[in-house]
Amino acid sequence: MGLVIQAQLGEFMDQVSSGNIEIYNEYSIQFELAIFLRANLPIEYKIQLERNISYFGLDKENFLKKEMDIVVFNPDKKERHCIEIKNPTNGQFPEQMFSICKDIKFLEELVDAGFSDSYCLVVANNPLFYNNNGDEGIYRLFRKEKLLKGTIQKPTGKKDITYQLNNKYKIEWKDLSGTEKYFITTVIGK
Repeated sequence: MGLVIQAQLGEFMDQVSSGNIEIYNEYSIQFELAIFLRANLPIEYKIQLERNISYFGLDKENFLKKEMDIVVFNPDKKERHCIEIKNPTNGQFPEQMFSICKDIKFLEELVDAGFSDSYCLVVANNPLFYNNNGDEGIYRLFRKEKLLKGTIQKPTGKKDITYQLNNKYKIEWKDLSGTEKYFITTVIGK
């Protein structure tokens, strides 16, 4: 099912790009994607929004986040997939970039705890997220190297917060419309 979900994410973004589906903030992406998945995945799969991880028997104390934006699972809950969504629209570029890294680390935690695979969908409408200006710190990961890996340090405020990513995640910014771009990252087990 993982490859099917990955393909469905790509098809969803194609529908957004062509104007067949309208998105305008993070919640609209979440709801429209859930509707799209319900219409296109086998009927036995459940698609739920803002589901607490404790529903799957996971201890909330051992995870960076407590709720998943979208979760897709089969009736016996043995096949589970999470989709985290980011649509930063209010600036705070380094903080939002760090928040994306937090989501990816959270997805790694879920996969390590038995999720089949998981995905991070990022839609950015400001070139400061993806252009090549400013190649230092966290900016270089999203703009120049386009690779999230290793230890990532909080870029502002208290810099003692870090996330250690288990794998490498290539960022492939794709055009959406105007100044909007997006990327989808897949998190799989070791």
